[in-house]
Amino acid sequence: MGDFAQPLIAPQSVALIGVSGDAKKLSARPLQFCQQHGFAGNIYIVNPRRDEVLGQKAYRSVTAIPEKVDHAYILVGTDLVEAAFDDCIAAGVRVVSILADGFAEAGDAGMARQSRLVAKAKAADMVLIGPNSMGVVNTNNGFVCTTNAAFKTGELPRGRLAVLSHSGSLIGTLISRGQERNIGFAALISLGNEAQSCVGSLGLGLVEDDQIDGFVLFLETMRNPEIFAAFAATAKRLGKPVVAYMLGKSSDGQALSVSHTGAMTGEAEAVRAFLAHHNIAEVSQFDALFEAPALLLKKPQLKSRPRRATIVTTTGGGGAMLVDQLSIRGVNLAGLSPASKRFFKDQQIPCGSGKLVDVTLAGAQYDIMKKAITQLINDPETGIVVVAIGSSAQFNPELAVKPIIDAAKENPAGAPVIAFPLPIAKQSMAMLEANGIPCFGSVESCADSVALLLAAESSALDDQLDDAIDLKNVQQQLDAVMKAAAIGGDGGVLNEVDGNQIFASLGLKGPRQLFLPLSEIKAQPASASVAKAGLAYPLVAKLVSPDLPHKSDYGAVVLSIETGDALDAAVAQMRKAINSHLPAANIEGLLLQEMAFGLGEALVGLRHDNLVGPIITVGAGGIFAEIYKDVSIRPSPVSLATARKMIDEVKGFAALRGYRGKAKGDLEALANLVANLSQLANLRRIAEAEINPVLVQADGVLMLDALIRIQPQPMLDSAAL
Repeated sequence: MGDFAQPLIAPQSVALIGVSGDAKKLSARPLQFCQQHGFAGNIYIVNPRRDEVLGQKAYRSVTAIPEKVDHAYILVGTDLVEAAFDDCIAAGVRVVSILADGFAEAGDAGMARQSRLVAKAKAADMVLIGPNSMGVVNTNNGFVCTTNAAFKTGELPRGRLAVLSHSGSLIGTLISRGQERNIGFAALISLGNEAQSCVGSLGLGLVEDDQIDGFVLFLETMRNPEIFAAFAATAKRLGKPVVAYMLGKSSDGQALSVSHTGAMTGEAEAVRAFLAHHNIAEVSQFDALFEAPALLLKKPQLKSRPRRATIVTTTGGGGAMLVDQLSIRGVNLAGLSPASKRFFKDQQIPCGSGKLVDVTLAGAQYDIMKKAITQLINDPETGIVVVAIGSSAQFNPELAVKPIIDAAKENPAGAPVIAFPLPIAKQSMAMLEANGIPCFGSVESCADSVALLLAAESSALDDQLDDAIDLKNVQQQLDAVMKAAAIGGDGGVLNEVDGNQIFASLGLKGPRQLFLPLSEIKAQPASASVAKAGLAYPLVAKLVSPDLPHKSDYGAVVLSIETGDALDAAVAQMRKAINSHLPAANIEGLLLQEMAFGLGEALVGLRHDNLVGPIITVGAGGIFAEIYKDVSIRPSPVSLATARKMIDEVKGFAALRGYRGKAKGDLEALANLVANLSQLANLRRIAEAEINPVLVQADGVLMLDALIRIQPQPMLDSAAL
């Protein structure tokens, strides 16, 4: 348990600052709830205007309390918060939660108020929860220090999951819905604005608590991804699942992008990739948020079993629903193995046909159902057994669920088994969960949870990044290019020639090329310069300008130029097109490249996401990547091993893998390019870097078009705070 976990969720004393004398008011609830649920610690009321509040002595200040206070909850209005906070600091309070709003979400003045609190908390080595926090709850010791009305409930179900939620109202929702499902929680924390403490830091503080088996996260944004990643890694090491439901994934960062990959990968995709990379189980069904952890705790039981599900059903329609939902989520479904088929036949147990094991009415017979489940969970070819139970779950639990419970209990080393009763069957569900068999209230939640259990864990956390790139040299190249291009604190886009220099410092290669400054184009025909340089036709001609990140949109690129006359005509044509469509563009010169040919194209791009930081994207080249968003995304930088996995995930590379006898492209060279380019994530001035397309050849890859956008300096300074 972290050094602040005890005062956070198990304080010996708590100060409630600003409790109203009116028992009906919001600020009276924490006192009432702590008393109602049997908190054994000392509760002190702080109210400078009263000697007594709700029958309890009131102190003028926290410093006037006769013992040191572990945790304080500030319930006063926004304008009085800072003075109360100063009082807590003077009294040496370790953890302070703040209810009031009107801080970072309330414009510049609110942000200034919040910044002052954070600075003071850091200086005092204090943990600040909120502002905008509805409080902290620990069901195991009755510390129900919250304003959430849901905790008026007579009895709180206890559990072993910790809830960290940006929404204060959601902790009450989870308590309420959990009660209906016989699922309880150990601790519930309303994070509010996360001004100083965040999901990651609080998770790290609680993750080693022996009374916590896993975490439930309700997220509206992502702050401090580095600390979040450290929490996720520790939870994975300890075998404690982390399940997240995330909303509020905006497209603000996407709107700022100039690269194709930036336009295709907004915050939603970036956050999803970040969570998956760090083995956070992201769910799309709200009920799965509190139903999935029990199943994910079964992961060690899978061991070396195949990653697939076998569905056993007593109702054909219910089983078919599960087949559909699991298939949609990409779960590998398996029917009976040859050995289990023989067993079912010998025992005269009906099993239907195909991948659905439909035992029909025989499933209502204890002996038959127990034999069927026992055989399946002991079959080494079984991954996980999912049992869909029909009406008998509601009216005959002793027949419907008792054989499942007994089979699992008598074979603890068998495959995991879970249940989905189709009717409302509270007694059956209570029996199953009391015996360690996870069950689900909806087919969607069941399918989400099974898919998460069977998903391959990311090993990228353990991958060693390649150290062949000299980032110091790359940084020096970037500094020199930015200085020559006069790019300062406001940032900007490098032209392709300058961008090529940065990519070349990473060891990435392009075709033979020649850059002609604008003055040289005006002085003599481009064909003369080509003849002198010895470039071979056919050529590609491109106008070079930081104002033209996508040259083809403005007619600033011409392909397959076969002769000198055609080259000169193409240059004239491009200059005319720019003068017509974008006359203000700063044309710096002409880039000529020898035409190169390959087996296919890819696009590879890096960008800094607003929420999770740098991400790397790889997809098949051409317009179809943008239309279908057939891309793979990871937090950056990535290792060569991870780059290979990313390439495997892109469907558009099927032809390059030798599909139906096609020639194979050098996807290993592409993986090296992805890993090398991802190293630019370590250079904080680079906001976006893209090669589109990358030409994939039978032996090697070539970058054909390069783009780099430089981050504005003020944005960097703000992000570093």
